[in-house]
Amino acid sequence: MTMADAQIRDFEKRVRQIDRRHNKLARGYVHLVERDGLLVPEEASFKSRGFPLRAILLALIGFVLFKAIIVSQVGLSSYASRLENLAEGGAVEQAGAWLMQIDPLTLAVAEFIAGLF
Repeated sequence: MTMADAQIRDFEKRVRQIDRRHNKLARGYVHLVERDGLLVPEEASFKSRGFPLRAILLALIGFVLFKAIIVSQVGLSSYASRLENLAEGGAVEQAGAWLMQIDPLTLAVAEFIAGLF
């Protein structure tokens, strides 16, 4: 192995490192200003885009709270009769009646809310 071969290998290694860094920065970067005023691109950190479990859980909690507030304000018998009327409608109304039906959690939260007022 000659010195030229070692230099070529070293050069190829540096080129691979530059390519790797370039590919990372191509996905997004921010400019950071160093103390001497030099702009240095840094890889932007992105959160992984996984399954939005927290958003779905908050939506479900909000929906149950919404139903509980309606039940506590309208009254259980009036709410049940309105659900029956809704269930007699078309497919969309029936789906709405199924979604808005009173479940044990909604009933418990509605009783708690009614006790507050």
